[in-house]
Amino acid sequence: MEITSAIFKISCPDRKSCPKETVPEFSFIGRSNVGKSSLINFLCGNKKLAKTSSTPGKTQLINFFEINHTWNLVDLPGYGYAKVSKGKRDVFEQFISDYLLNREQLINTFVLIDCRLSPQKIDIEFINWCGEKNIPFSLIFTKIDKISSSELQKKMAEFKKELLKYWDDLPPIFTSSAVSLFGKEKVLNYIEKILKSN
Repeated sequence: MEITSAIFKISCPDRKSCPKETVPEFSFIGRSNVGKSSLINFLCGNKKLAKTSSTPGKTQLINFFEINHTWNLVDLPGYGYAKVSKGKRDVFEQFISDYLLNREQLINTFVLIDCRLSPQKIDIEFINWCGEKNIPFSLIFTKIDKISSSELQKKMAEFKKELLKYWDDLPPIFTSSAVSLFGKEKVLNYIEKILKSN
């Protein structure tokens, strides 16, 4: 798949204010500072599409982008950002879970993982929650340009081993770098495959 059109559509504070149309949606979520906005921008070929920041927790709304006039890319707030107040964090978690559980248009959620880190409890908990709630998801390991190939394989093996404590089968797994643009084709082809099968 090639993205020829990526247009910011709307930012919504909760699921009820999300667009009423029925086009397929693919959402992106991850721990704060995982490189989500950079990944979205490089997938869409537009460095200014999603707002990037060195300050974690920049995304605080559900942001919709219309892709190729046929599907929506949905940028969800990061989870686990400790520097926002507990009250605000609870609100985030509530509207994120409401969207993921009840948005009929949602086809797949990409959960982003920072490849440099050992398995993080919050990532494992979120992935297991998706499994318990039957939310279709895939994993994307980000920032692979930041570590060596051998270190990447080691970290991914660690993560897979941790997941297999809870899962019989692993979800689809991708690797990406917003710097080298690695992984773009595989992720977009995967999205195209899902779209064709629905």
